[in-house]
Amino acid sequence: MSQQSSGKRVAILATHGFEESELSVPKAKLENQGMTVHVIAPDTKGIRAWTETDWGETYEVDKSLDDADSTDYHALMLPGGLFNPDTLRQNDKALDFVRHFFEAGKPVGAICHAPWILINAGVVEGRKMTSYPSVSQDLKNAGAEWVDEQVVVDSGLVTSRKPDDLDAFCHKLVEEINEGRHSDQHT
Repeated sequence: MSQQSSGKRVAILATHGFEESELSVPKAKLENQGMTVHVIAPDTKGIRAWTETDWGETYEVDKSLDDADSTDYHALMLPGGLFNPDTLRQNDKALDFVRHFFEAGKPVGAICHAPWILINAGVVEGRKMTSYPSVSQDLKNAGAEWVDEQVVVDSGLVTSRKPDDLDAFCHKLVEEINEGRHSDQHT
């Protein structure tokens, strides 16, 4: 456990259909660093994971989006999957929640299809990013520079392509959270 990480609070914003490993692995790694991690969702009834080809476990939700305050957290993590980001990118409260992290210069991690949420939040223009390959054109159309790399860091924004990249993603996310606010993080 890192002394630097102790006391840090991270929000994981997700809803039904998140890729299970993209929530469970970062959550465990962040908690192992001594960070407090809250799963935030549009409602508190629990959210169901997608595990590669079928529905997976139901995960407990710590706070509803209505009750969550972005100022309570040092960083935000967005898991991918197909259904989860597609639902959240149409939720105005979710988009506002995400925007607050960028406005405050706080680290944000997004993996797989999660950059869809960032596109709708209007925070990707001018950013160097990666994602699941099928999201690449969406990012380019929104003004991001898309690259096919395991993990990309751009002023506190950490992006990765898929579950195979989770080790690199988690390592860089922890690093960025420990660095803290990034004055060049922008909306």
